[in-house]
Amino acid sequence: MRGPCAALVGPEGTTVKQAARTRPISPEPPDAANEDTPNETLPETGQAHDLIELLFFAYRDFVSDPDRILEEYGFGRAHHRVLHFVERNPGLTIAELLDILRITKQSLNRVLKELIETGYIEQRAGTSDRRHRLLTCTPRGRRLAEQLAGVQGERVRRALAEAGPAARDPASRFLLAMIDAADRPGVSRLIAAAPPRAADEA
Repeated sequence: MRGPCAALVGPEGTTVKQAARTRPISPEPPDAANEDTPNETLPETGQAHDLIELLFFAYRDFVSDPDRILEEYGFGRAHHRVLHFVERNPGLTIAELLDILRITKQSLNRVLKELIETGYIEQRAGTSDRRHRLLTCTPRGRRLAEQLAGVQGERVRRALAEAGPAARDPASRFLLAMIDAADRPGVSRLIAAAPPRAADEA
């Protein structure tokens, strides 16, 4: 599966490319007569910096809510991301999870080992290919994943309520556009395939 990056619960060191002022689209250098002609440009650098900083602060507070819960269990953000995507996609393979999270197999193995040994995730052999390891949350794992999603969902709902009901679709389009173009179809399919939670339908 061509997998997406983790968006809602992304890595601690998120990198955002700086948008810069662009030159005219024409390959020919502008002459004096045309140098004042308006050209299609990207947003000014200062506007991009504003969004970069807003994304930083929004992400900081978005992850701070589950961080406090995870600390009680001795877990970190890597455990959160694994729990989130396994709970939302029961039967996910390790290869698919690696493609979603874009982390090394060694890093994933360490986190998975801890979650399996503490009874939050279980793995079983695949039915069509027993070499595959299918991951599912235990009841204990589902409860924790839902608790973490609950506090983040509450922050998202508050933000949408403050921004107004018309903000949801533009916000979704903006976040999707921030993802590499080649990954967007996979991200959209992954989100559409996951069953809605009761709070999401409210």
